[in-house]
Amino acid sequence: MQKELRIGLVGYGFMGRTHTNAYKRVNDFFPELAYRPVLQAVCGRTEDKAQAFADQWQFQSCETDWKKLIERDDIDAIDIVTPNDQHAEVAIAAAEAGKMVLCEKPLARTTEESLPMVEAVEKAGVPNTVWYNYRRVPAVTLAKQIIDSGKLGKIFHYRANFLQDWTINSDLPQGGAALWRLDAKAAGSGVTGDLLAHCIDTALWLNGSIKDVSAVTETFVKERMHNLTGKVEKVGIDDACLFHCHFENGSLGLFESTRYARGHKALYTFEINGENASIRWDLHDLNRLEYFDHSDESIVRGWRTIHITDGDQPYMDHYWVPGLCIGYEHTFVNQVADFLKSLETGEPCHPTFRDALETAQVCDAVLKSAAERSWQSV
Repeated sequence: MQKELRIGLVGYGFMGRTHTNAYKRVNDFFPELAYRPVLQAVCGRTEDKAQAFADQWQFQSCETDWKKLIERDDIDAIDIVTPNDQHAEVAIAAAEAGKMVLCEKPLARTTEESLPMVEAVEKAGVPNTVWYNYRRVPAVTLAKQIIDSGKLGKIFHYRANFLQDWTINSDLPQGGAALWRLDAKAAGSGVTGDLLAHCIDTALWLNGSIKDVSAVTETFVKERMHNLTGKVEKVGIDDACLFHCHFENGSLGLFESTRYARGHKALYTFEINGENASIRWDLHDLNRLEYFDHSDESIVRGWRTIHITDGDQPYMDHYWVPGLCIGYEHTFVNQVADFLKSLETGEPCHPTFRDALETAQVCDAVLKSAAERSWQSV
């Protein structure tokens, strides 16, 4: 008999759909789990839109006040998929009410905002996690296993990029429901907190902590009309960011992100070079991990492609038969499965709020480095 985990979702945008889909599918693919998510309530400021979302995705009810949602006795876990400026207040209140808290990334706009969130969930002792879903791509999880096995040897280089092109239009406004990512007050930063945060979280997980950073940012369109005020206002977010860094393990890191790379919608790649071997991964071919092993016989030595579909590879025993792929949506299904499993074992579901705080600290150091044109310690 599975135990119910009654979900209260705060927000109903793009991430609301990905999380809800994961809750609906997780027990189909992971039937052995002791917990079953129940779509208890969705909360949004606009009642008709919240109700429409509830009807489409089969939530049992809807609210327009997240404080009332948190007060409800029939809610076990609060899942936050709002713009970044609302994460802290909702998460802290949920923790203080004894609710489990799941929060979309980044944890908050800054380290200063993030730290009280960490303190709140730890003081309350409630299970918590942050939706850095790319950890749950089977190929990325396999990369983690390969690195931890020591096959790469000493790591020398870690490089990553995340490229998009959707803001190459000076007439595009900022702010409001659809474009809050272009409004610094709502988002906190641009590509640093939105895209590089993913790259940084993955890097910290795979390669360990970052010691210091040196960064450059650029805002290509300096002013945009604001959807909420109707006025042309200064743009406060970064359109592009480059930084290099030292990792604690002695390796060098190189990171790039931009929304001004024409032809790229969501190109996320990383490559890691070690003394004995190298690995690389591309989101556009997410079921493959490329691997180079210098110990191979010279006449056949070269990059090999590992197709991540066999049942002995991470997560894949829960899906199809060898040779058949999974996709983006399943990274969220995998994360929900890991969260539900953590409730059985009592172990944390990483990344926890504490883990995500380190990513926030790196992001802050990157932005400070770019502003001051100096190296910054993390």
